[in-house]
Amino acid sequence: ETIRDRNFRRPEDEVRALKKGVHGLIQEYDQTYFELEKSREHLFQAEKLAMVGKLAAGMAHSVRNPLTSVKMRLFSLGRSLELNKAQQEDFDVISEEIGHIDNILQNFLEFSRPPRLKLQMISPSEVVDQAALLLRHRLESCNASFTIERSKPLFEVQVDPEQLKEAFVNIVVNACEAMQDGLVITIKEEEKFIDDGSQATVIRITDNGPGIPRRIRQKIFEPFFTTKEEGSGLGLSIVARIIQEHGGSITVESQEGKGTSFVIILPITSQKESVNEHNPDH
Repeated sequence: ETIRDRNFRRPEDEVRALKKGVHGLIQEYDQTYFELEKSREHLFQAEKLAMVGKLAAGMAHSVRNPLTSVKMRLFSLGRSLELNKAQQEDFDVISEEIGHIDNILQNFLEFSRPPRLKLQMISPSEVVDQAALLLRHRLESCNASFTIERSKPLFEVQVDPEQLKEAFVNIVVNACEAMQDGLVITIKEEEKFIDDGSQATVIRITDNGPGIPRRIRQKIFEPFFTTKEEGSGLGLSIVARIIQEHGGSITVESQEGKGTSFVIILPITSQKESVNEHNPDH
């Protein structure tokens, strides 16, 4: 456009051009504001997690020492005393509750220490099988059925099998606690291309439980959020952190009364870069 052309533009053209320019500035401002808010939110979350982690670690260590002493004395009493049936039942309840406290403390400690991944080449299908074996007795106790839908084993990728197994176990245990009888759990495995065009492993863990209300669905991965009377509220936040450390993502799909699905996506490509990040000496 020349100066001559600009001088002969009609007023409505000037208004249209000005409006377009202002609209562009507004869009640019909105995008910049969105990015700043997103960065601030991530920074706030990181600072909050660091502070909570320190508090959790301090509390866990303070409680664990006397708890260890109680467990040792209880074990010694259990071997030396002859208890009648009622006393034995009380004794078993005490042991079970101490185990419950110990599990909560373990969750606090795990949350306070970001996972240091020990990566190795393994099929996630093998990790699913290990988790299923570990969960067998727990699933029997809550009268749950467990099915794995797998056309063939997933590709081998770089993962920490112990951490990944813990994530799978935590999700299933969470489902067991939400529905005590008649639970049906299905784990479906597949490999597919995701939105960014990369290939990924997708593991979907689905249950037929009561579902998660919409109002709390976005909060379930937050530390210390729980709807249960007993529990640390750390199980699913630990799951989310493990998956994120693997460069993956986890989302939840749920409807009240129609069950819940946790969808875990792990990248297949860029595994070499992932290994180098977690093993800088190599």
